[in-house]
Amino acid sequence: MLYVIYSEDVSDSLEKRAAARPAHIERLKKLQEQGRVLIGGPTPAIDSEDPGAAGMTGSVLIVEFETLEDAKVWADADPYVAAGVYKSVIVKPFKRVF
Repeated sequence: MLYVIYSEDVSDSLEKRAAARPAHIERLKKLQEQGRVLIGGPTPAIDSEDPGAAGMTGSVLIVEFETLEDAKVWADADPYVAAGVYKSVIVKPFKRVF
């Protein structure tokens, strides 16, 4: 089943993101190698591919897991959560239509 993981950053998360990014990306690469990532990426704070110092406001992932609980456990173990980048993480089932 597919799940959307929507995470919202704390204010001024840029430094925290930068510090935790290598571990965050490595973890996502493992999931991608398993063919379980449909789409993923950050939400820029401004309308730009490279927001620079404006940073990001959160992240969106659409990933495959066996159960909603598995997706929640995986999301809760994200290095960005441990580093205090995210102020909230929402995990919901996702039905792909297009």
